[in-house]
Parts: sequence; structure tokens; C-alpha cells
Amino acid sequence: MEKVLVSLPDDLARRMRVVIPPRQRSKVVAALLQKEVEQREQALYRCACKVEADEDLNREMAEWEPTISDGLTNETW
Repeated sequence: MEKVLVSLPDDLARRMRVVIPPRQRSKVVAALLQKEVEQREQALYRCACKVEADEDLNREMAEWEPTISDGLTNETW
């Protein structure tokens, strides 16, 4: 388990201390962060799927494919 220092607005920190018992705070914060991270990962995945499905972009990338290694040589230093 890793400890992480975060900053919260004063009012939110006060409200958290009032409604969440001390020994449950880490668990609650971890659950909220887990949900948020999963949502963001899903959004990134959906974005990546759209990019992969973009036929115009794929055609353009295919045109650039032959130039990927232009000017690059295997150095044998």
C-alpha cells in the first residue's frame, strides 16, 4: 500500500472529517479514485477505438509508413 498526500479545499476536508470515520477515509477515497480512474480509462479506450476506426486517418498513416525509418541507420558505436 502506498501513501499519497493530496490537498483538499478546507470546507471539503472538514465535511469529510464530519461524515467519514477516521478508519474508513482511505477506503472511501480509494473507492472514489478507483471509479474515476476506470471512467477515464474507458474514455481513453473509446477514443483509441475511434482513432483506429478512422479510415481517413488510417489511409494517411499508411502513406507515411514508408518514411518511418528515413535517415535512420543502425549505429554500431
